[in-house]
Amino acid sequence: MIQRSPINEPTPAQALASRFGLPYLDLEGIEVDNALVAFFPSQSLFRDSILPLEKIRNRVRVAIADPVNIPALEELTVRTGLYFEPVVASEEQIQSVLKQSLGVGGGTVRELMDLSKEEYDTLQAAAGDEIGDASQATSVVKLVNELILEAVQQQASDVHIEAEEEELIVRFRVDGMLRVQPVPPEIQRFRAAIVSRLKIMAKLNIAEKRLPQDGRIRITIRGREIDVRVSIIPMLHGEGVVLRLLDRARASLSLETVQFPESLRDKWNRLIRRPHGLILVTGPTGSGKTTTLYSSLCEIRRPDLKIITIEDPVEYNLRQISQIHVQSQIGLSFAAGLRSILRHDPDVVLIGEVRDAETATSAIQASLTGHLVFSTIHTNDAAGAFTRLIDMGVEPYLVASTLEAVLAQRLLRKLCVHCRTTWVPGPDELPPDLRLPRDAQLWRNQGCRECHYSGYSGRVAIFELLINSPQLRQLCMDRSAAGEIRNVAIEQGMQTLREHGWQRVLAGETTLEELVRVCPSEAE
Repeated sequence: MIQRSPINEPTPAQALASRFGLPYLDLEGIEVDNALVAFFPSQSLFRDSILPLEKIRNRVRVAIADPVNIPALEELTVRTGLYFEPVVASEEQIQSVLKQSLGVGGGTVRELMDLSKEEYDTLQAAAGDEIGDASQATSVVKLVNELILEAVQQQASDVHIEAEEEELIVRFRVDGMLRVQPVPPEIQRFRAAIVSRLKIMAKLNIAEKRLPQDGRIRITIRGREIDVRVSIIPMLHGEGVVLRLLDRARASLSLETVQFPESLRDKWNRLIRRPHGLILVTGPTGSGKTTTLYSSLCEIRRPDLKIITIEDPVEYNLRQISQIHVQSQIGLSFAAGLRSILRHDPDVVLIGEVRDAETATSAIQASLTGHLVFSTIHTNDAAGAFTRLIDMGVEPYLVASTLEAVLAQRLLRKLCVHCRTTWVPGPDELPPDLRLPRDAQLWRNQGCRECHYSGYSGRVAIFELLINSPQLRQLCMDRSAAGEIRNVAIEQGMQTLREHGWQRVLAGETTLEELVRVCPSEAE
């Protein structure tokens, strides 16, 4: 339960302003003069949390987080010849506005621009794993640290660093959507140094710029362990980098956090405890398939059960579970690893993904020999898994006899509870396949400080569980189309992704626009 402060209780910044007899200013939604901000040394503004607001002749009104830090204002007076009238604002708001105005890492980029040619030519990225350590507060090391820190603070899952002809673009993926991050235009000059620093951190070959490279970084941010998967690919105008951030502190691997609806929870619990068979989870990249499978394994693990996984890559280290990392360059593929796994006498096997006919056949054979096999496959819905396996070359009778269930899932962005507003759609604003119950109301996103003005915060999963039945097995053996299998499954009680998503909309967890974006109907 969220504990809210009493309405009249002042914030720390307000209390500080009152203590020193200075005005307090809330910076939410404030518009600043970017030219005025750029006039001052950005490294000093970031370091001391000072935000210039307006200039009248030789006096500048500034927001400052620490009114005791008089030497910082005196230093700026000496450097600029201007005098300052301070008001108090929160450090978080000042830093946020500075990043919007000067870009992430703006102060560090200015430091780099001040380097001499000799210093720039000998610029080297230092080693180390502790992000935010004061010993690393120099040059490109600090700049890379600031980018990763900002991504973690925004709870981003991925960082995209993309080289264009005359600029460097940085984008964060937050709640499944990419956001362009403001960065100083001068950062383009240091893109090669940024990539080299990331290569050093991931223990990659910094001299290789022609071939793709993949690596991994383990870092600590304020006591939290973060796993960073690094992918570097040569592009037209330089090397492109994608960082996948895995925050172990935020990862809670249990079926409770998966948030199955009541109608599916008991069914899924029975399925994952079957002695043998093949269970597939399907959906696009980033739809939470791995989280669902990991949570299922954590639910069933016990000392008398041998569980082995083969993954590419191993995302989280799970206790009491033996995990294998695929290494295709030395011949350790999913299929090759699975053949060796079966000689270790497992009860449950997890295959990271069914990618080809060899892996599919091996998974089928493992389920036939008395093992419970979990895996993922890329299809648009649950019924498509039948036809996908057959298209890979697996015999229909094998698919029909071993495939126990298919779980399709997607992730919808959750409405921010701080700023959502009610909405009653008009007669033409609702898709024809969705029916609004009498006296029901929907919700819309608005945007506020808590959700970075997106209107959404976090994500929630929707599911479609298809459980095999004698009629569906016969359709599979007859090589029926996925649409026919889907229709029969719906007749037998399967709830579709769109139907489950509509329930989330009616419950006020997400919006109609988000449902239509992720699960459009054929007409849409």
